Amino acid sequence: MTSSLKEYEKRKGKYSLLLKKQQKRIENINTLQVATFILGLVISIITYTLRKNYLSDLVVLVTIVLLCYLANLHKGMENRKKYITALYEVNEASIKRLNGEWKSFEDIGEEFIDENHNYSYDLDIFGKGSLFQWINVSNTYIGRQKLKEILTEKPENEQKIYDRQSAVKELGQKLYFRQRIEAEGKIINNNKQNLKELFSWMKERNNYILKKQVVWPLRILSAITSVATLTLIVRIIDYMLAALLDTGRSAPKIFYLIPYYVPVFLTFIQGIILWIKREDRMKNLIIAERYNDSIKTYRNMLKHIEKHKFKSEYIVNLYKNLYDNDGVNASKHIDDFSKICGSIASRRNMLYSIVNSVLMLEYHWTISVEKWKRRCGEDFEKWINTIGELEALCSIAVIKYDNPCWTMPKVVTGSSKIIGKNIGHPLLGEKRVCNDLNLEEPYRVMLITGSNMSGKSTFMRTVGVNIVLAYAGAPVCAGEFYCTIMDLYSCMRVSDNLGKSISSFYAEILKIKNIVNASKEEKRVLFLLDEIFKGTNSKDRHTGAMILVKQLSREGNLGFISTHDLELGEMGKSKDSKIKNYHFSEYYRDNKIYFDYKLKAGVSPTKNAMYLMKLAGIETGENNEAN
Repeated sequence: MTSSLKEYEKRKGKYSLLLKKQQKRIENINTLQVATFILGLVISIITYTLRKNYLSDLVVLVTIVLLCYLANLHKGMENRKKYITALYEVNEASIKRLNGEWKSFEDIGEEFIDENHNYSYDLDIFGKGSLFQWINVSNTYIGRQKLKEILTEKPENEQKIYDRQSAVKELGQKLYFRQRIEAEGKIINNNKQNLKELFSWMKERNNYILKKQVVWPLRILSAITSVATLTLIVRIIDYMLAALLDTGRSAPKIFYLIPYYVPVFLTFIQGIILWIKREDRMKNLIIAERYNDSIKTYRNMLKHIEKHKFKSEYIVNLYKNLYDNDGVNASKHIDDFSKICGSIASRRNMLYSIVNSVLMLEYHWTISVEKWKRRCGEDFEKWINTIGELEALCSIAVIKYDNPCWTMPKVVTGSSKIIGKNIGHPLLGEKRVCNDLNLEEPYRVMLITGSNMSGKSTFMRTVGVNIVLAYAGAPVCAGEFYCTIMDLYSCMRVSDNLGKSISSFYAEILKIKNIVNASKEEKRVLFLLDEIFKGTNSKDRHTGAMILVKQLSREGNLGFISTHDLELGEMGKSKDSKIKNYHFSEYYRDNKIYFDYKLKAGVSPTKNAMYLMKLAGIETGENNEAN
């Protein structure tokens, strides 16, 4: 058992025990609530029957206070239970990841699948059984977006890669930090909630509502109406008690100074004011309420982030985004906004309409929101992006922590090259077969031949996925790895598109066209072509492949081409050829076919199509076994 697996097992056991204890506490609180209610009810009935009314009222009051206190404790314990459950699930998922059971993870990044992307569709970066499904521990919308960008966009330069590597190395060792971030994110009710609306709204300004000639009259009017309404309520209660107890009025005379029609009139005026531009105000309130839960989560995540110190320059620079010019941290600002959103979200009750007509809450909330937006609205997106960036880096750091023997790639400048030792496919686990790789000047194309199912496509995906990891700043599944920053293109998985009347052959042509155009634009291109031009006759396929290889083997480009066309291997025999021939082969034993998936030099000496057809029970009319 690896040290990583032991640590995950240990933490899972710890949180399992905490969960049981927390559930026991919750059950005890529930019992205490029931006991308090029954005891309070019994005592209040007894004291009432003994005509000790004041004592009975006191018992009722104490019972209500205690029940409110216990309810608050219960809510806190339930929240704590949610958090412990999230940490338990984080470690359970980590164990599954190490045990090769990660294909059961629900988040596969389905919305990021793009058949037209340069390489992500062919290399299974997103979708079922994808790189994203394997490594992702991001839970916020922006965190998942950031991870998607890292896996699909070429880094600006080698320094960007090394900066990420430094951050990933440091985060890899901070298991508690990473798991806490993941657990906080898991509590979000809707982790795929698009924040574009929120970011856009944060930058909108309503300067009119913040004018002094608007703010102060609203405050003064609502204050006067509140006082007047309060006196009216006291007078009504006083009249009711006097009638009920058959006594005179006992309320102080001050409550009778304001005529009853004054609060009625003021409330009517405020009702009219509330209808003015109500749709604009409601838009603010609805958006604040919609993102209330997410805002709380971002606040909690920022509080956790701000507690930790880092040494890597990449993360230190990210942290600088979390403080304003006065040194106030982002979590404090978002905490203030969370309180405003929480107040707005509390309006979903029967008394809201009455209270709003007296206090004009809509206006006061709108003023509070606009003041906060003016102070922090421009920085809000920057804070959330910082959370997302750290989540994405934590996803990559999982690879580093779980696979300590993998290597951090070296980025080389100058002539294009890819060199690696013991390179394997990251997603294949213990089933992977590793190979060495060396493609550099004067060679620019590796032509891979071999029989069906021998491992050509898997090898090319191995190269492609490790390049993606290298560019992301992640460790790669290899003993050593050197590469140049290039524009990665692939053409491996093509199919008919009936909706657009596009055949698989034409779809392949369109993909290859993109690669050729990129090469003509003087970009450094790394291309992966699997069974090129397989949708046409052998003569055209051979001719077209020769022309394409010559076009793409210009200086600066590197590429891998798999083919069944053994004659293409002849191109590698010419004196100034830029092509290196390699192949995968099979062997036979007891009338069965076996593959070793090892890359070998030269053109494939074997074919197995006929033999596979025989194994499938198809009569071929040939008596000889596989060549």
